[in-house]
Amino acid sequence: MKNLIILLAVLIAISSCSKSKITPVKLSCEYLENPAIVDVVKPRLAWINVANKGDRGQFQTAYQVRVASAKNKLSDPNLWDSDKVESVKSFRVEYNGKKLESRQECWWQVRTWDKEGNVSKWSEPGFWRMGLLDNSDWQAHWIGAPWQGEEAMPKLRYPGAPLTDFPPPAPLMRKEFSVNKKVEKAVVFVTGLGYFELYLNGKKVGNDELVPNQTNYGKRPNLPNENIPLPDNFRKYKVMYLAYDVKDQLQQGNNAIGSILGNGFYNAPMYWTGSYGSPRFLCQLYITYSDGTEDIIVSDPSWKASESAIISDLVYQGEHYDARKEQPGWCTPGFDDSGWEPVVLRKAPEGELVAQTAHSDKVTKKIAPVNIKKLENGNFLVDFGVEISGRLRLNNVEGSAGHKIEIKYNSNLYSGDNSYIFKGEGPESYASRFNWFVFSSVEISNWQGELKPEQLTAEAINTEIENTAVFETSNPLFNEINQIWKRSQLDNMHGGIASDCPHRERSPYTGDGQVACVTVMHNFDAKNFYHKWIQDIYDAQNPETGYVPNGAPWQPGCGGGVAWGAAMCIMPWEFYLQYGAKDILEDNYEGMKGYVNYMQTWVDEDGIMFSQRTGLDGKVLKWFNLGEWCTPGEQVPDEMVHTFFLWRCADFTAKAAKALGKENEAKEYTALAEKTRQAFMKKYYDEEKGSYGNHGGNIFALKMGVPAEQYDQVVAALKADIKAADGHLDTGIFGTQFFFEVLAENGLQKEAYEAMNKKTEPSIGRWIELGSTTTREQWDESGSFNHPMFGGGLTWFYRKLAGMQTNQEQPGYKHIIFRPQPVKDLDFVTYSNLTPYGEAGIHWENGTQSFSMDVTVPVGSHATVYVPAKNTDLITESGKQTESAVGVKFLNTENGYAVFEVESGKYHFETVAM
Repeated sequence: MKNLIILLAVLIAISSCSKSKITPVKLSCEYLENPAIVDVVKPRLAWINVANKGDRGQFQTAYQVRVASAKNKLSDPNLWDSDKVESVKSFRVEYNGKKLESRQECWWQVRTWDKEGNVSKWSEPGFWRMGLLDNSDWQAHWIGAPWQGEEAMPKLRYPGAPLTDFPPPAPLMRKEFSVNKKVEKAVVFVTGLGYFELYLNGKKVGNDELVPNQTNYGKRPNLPNENIPLPDNFRKYKVMYLAYDVKDQLQQGNNAIGSILGNGFYNAPMYWTGSYGSPRFLCQLYITYSDGTEDIIVSDPSWKASESAIISDLVYQGEHYDARKEQPGWCTPGFDDSGWEPVVLRKAPEGELVAQTAHSDKVTKKIAPVNIKKLENGNFLVDFGVEISGRLRLNNVEGSAGHKIEIKYNSNLYSGDNSYIFKGEGPESYASRFNWFVFSSVEISNWQGELKPEQLTAEAINTEIENTAVFETSNPLFNEINQIWKRSQLDNMHGGIASDCPHRERSPYTGDGQVACVTVMHNFDAKNFYHKWIQDIYDAQNPETGYVPNGAPWQPGCGGGVAWGAAMCIMPWEFYLQYGAKDILEDNYEGMKGYVNYMQTWVDEDGIMFSQRTGLDGKVLKWFNLGEWCTPGEQVPDEMVHTFFLWRCADFTAKAAKALGKENEAKEYTALAEKTRQAFMKKYYDEEKGSYGNHGGNIFALKMGVPAEQYDQVVAALKADIKAADGHLDTGIFGTQFFFEVLAENGLQKEAYEAMNKKTEPSIGRWIELGSTTTREQWDESGSFNHPMFGGGLTWFYRKLAGMQTNQEQPGYKHIIFRPQPVKDLDFVTYSNLTPYGEAGIHWENGTQSFSMDVTVPVGSHATVYVPAKNTDLITESGKQTESAVGVKFLNTENGYAVFEVESGKYHFETVAM
């Protein structure tokens, strides 16, 4: 009888599974698929449910997660079985099983129940590994090269100062050990500052570049004396370490492990930076045998060191390589290291060792030459077509021993020197390791013989991030604008931060970061990226005053002002809107409050904020107090921008408080935001002109919400501003972020389209006319030609022109609003992106006889759809009258739109042409 009951249960389960109309896919842990290392003690899990083709209205009603210590134990999980949980939740689901120990490997699966109560099959397994959760787990010692001391190289005292002292060659370090039993698993936990590469038995471990990710590694005593002086009392200092599974690289008998160290930002003698010390390395390899025993190989004084062929490497100044100094087999067992020196112990950085549960840099694209031209001086000019940050790789090239070639990387700003000296013993290959260059072409001097295309590859390197969005219109200029901005953004993503420019400063400016972050989230799966960087910003905050620096991790060349520190309030809120993760607010709410409280110390009796922070000489320092930045003409007053961002930060902090159930604090910050808004209106409204001023004044005011009695005059003044600028924008980075959307929200969509469509200065189209393949810093032809900050305004493409955005009351695209604003000059617009629930998107076509729009709503989401229509009776959905369409409910008409509510699924609306 008992066996019959079990059989019936199995049959019911199989039957139920076969009827399920949703399937869980794309499993992730802490925003990564199969992360190699996690140190969150209760990791957060996520998955996406995909419905059967053609099905509408599906949503998850329950889930079951199971976690085991091995893949083959999932059927009887020994770490956690959640059992069936009645819930629609499918992301940030917290692990709630047995306490996880250091190095625990976790395999997991999920199955979900659809709206009819049918259960899916178990998903494909996912994986994560716990890091070293206690400081006492670390037995390894920090080690370094004996020919270097602890100290960093002297800093260059002004931009463009020549480097007179070069660092010593990058160190090689190695150790041999034996494996004499069958290996069950082998995992190495490792880091090196500034950068490292790990080798085992002659091969590089993993495919990461420029690791570990950038953080505030530790204390820097000179920070209070820098040109932009700050006390060295950030909230947290940390050093990230990585984990690699190296079982397959081990061999029975003798083995060799080794590393190459680069200077990175730990030892970067540049005006913009504050260095920490000389390179150092930390490594702990666990080898677990089939009999249950274990060996631990650690970095310690038993390792040996020697100089590598990298005779000089610096992030800003480039790399020089002498192949004659290579030591073949240096990381293989049996290599003669009798001439090597013992390593020395190095001081541990003050930063806490934390797992790098974050994407690292990778080679993300390889580009072949599009043209090779021999110049009159005998040099070769090699064109790769587009500007990237990365390096040139030489493939199987030959030259005589001692022959030196120079590689000049061509962009509008210097990004370092690169040279290569041949060994002269046959085909050689080379690429730099511990820096990146910025270039669309290279000029190679002193080349011997013919230069062939197959001998050269341009390798783009940036923090790995998935391009999840599609944006396309019938206007090629708009497509190209979006494309060159994306390229510029990627060029500036290194070490888990986004820089201002990838060549001159390479610094993690918080102002540039916050102004572009929404655009980034609308094009990439940026959850993991911003989760890491927002932590950096929170960690860089002064816990006593609430001040947030202009760059995070802090570099003392980062000039900025109030809008830069505002990233502490803006980025967590925008992350929450885009991804629906309430814990980002929980983690950063105190930081948000702290910065608003700091801002209030600069507010006068009239409610106007005007930051006047001083420098070392006691005088107001410009680089603490910037307002708007990079306008094409005059700038609005600094205090106008400061006050606007006080309102914005108070408003976002109030909304965060409400989302977290902190009603009293929500009321407090709402009142502050309103008081600030009223002060702004009183201070800056010119009654005679009916205007808050051009160059962004009217943009900021309308974004805040002007009084009803002023509205018509202000909109008219804004329209006049645009006409006076010949249809162009007239704003800097902060005004431009809101320019196009404010126009669209206030009846000026035609003007927004025309401004974006310009090809004369100031416009992005002008940059393209000038040949740019990336976005620039200045509207004229000065400054950096690779700056993503003006991308903040491109959200108009996706949220207004295409017309897809999330509802802040149901964030993360739980509730999607589709409200396109078509213009006659466009035949079609497509936009889609991967949301926490799955792909969502819209495609509309503006034909001569009809207007159609296709919308995609992922499982678990619902949407409000605004169909532009003069006559609601003429609207059809998938060829049917809307009242008979499945999953469609008519709500009302509103300002020229017919408004419908739809469930998950794909829909095709059509009506007569507008």
